[in-house]
Amino acid sequence: MPNLKDLKNRIKSVTSTQKITSAMKMVAAAKLRRAQEQAEAARPYAERMERMLGSVAASLGEAQGGPAMLTGTGSEQRHLVIVASSDRGLCGGFNTTIVRETRRFIRELQTEGKEVSIVCVGRKGRTQLQRDYGHLIVDSIADIGRPRLGFSDAQGIARGILARLDDGSFDVCTIIYNRFKSVISQIVTRQQLIPFAPPEISDAESDEKAAAGEGASAVYEYEPEENEILEELLPLNLSVQIYRALLENNASEHGARMAAMDSASRNAGDMIEKLTLNYNRTRQAYITKELIEIVSGAEAL
Repeated sequence: MPNLKDLKNRIKSVTSTQKITSAMKMVAAAKLRRAQEQAEAARPYAERMERMLGSVAASLGEAQGGPAMLTGTGSEQRHLVIVASSDRGLCGGFNTTIVRETRRFIRELQTEGKEVSIVCVGRKGRTQLQRDYGHLIVDSIADIGRPRLGFSDAQGIARGILARLDDGSFDVCTIIYNRFKSVISQIVTRQQLIPFAPPEISDAESDEKAAAGEGASAVYEYEPEENEILEELLPLNLSVQIYRALLENNASEHGARMAAMDSASRNAGDMIEKLTLNYNRTRQAYITKELIEIVSGAEAL
């Protein structure tokens, strides 16, 4: 039979844990609202930037001598994978899904005989990849977005990537992150950053553009030349796409943490109920036993 004192201490401990998880849920909910607004506000700009660059790149045609960020290095042998994760845990499967997709992507590249290097944004991604792919990690960035995530954070990461591109460290750059869908749903996304990959246009968007007179037959004249425009806009687009990924990741992290803490609070509540029931039954058994001993003693006299 369990000791009443032990059960009471256990109930007290679980209650304290429930208070902590409830507080963390409230904090995550407060941060989620702002993070979600930022992520949703950044989407239209990032998507329009991609479409506009795709249009300029299409007008350039197959001309040689385009920017390396557009045409690539002429090889796809060396891949740089940017893994965007969080610095803190207690957010459910948020980091696990990103790392799982990263491992799958790396295995796929290595099977094809490609060379892979990794840049980790966030401590948790590095921690999980360290054991198997530690020798592939070339850089690790932590504490991004503290106290608040800004465009300058994305620009710093973009500058590091461009420096590696100039050094010839990689041919293709891809970022892996979680795109925010809802509080309980995040979509693992893999996006190629370098060379620039024009976004795919759906049939509905194609019909909409045709109705607006923006079909493929439209001819535009650019001032300055397309190459000059791309030289300026491609580095900016790199920063914009990284910024969007960081914002999506930030919102996804808070949503995942809110859901995880809500689940933990409910589980703690269930455990408290079970422990309390067990405590009451044990206490009743002790009282019954003492009464029986008193009655038996009185009868013996």
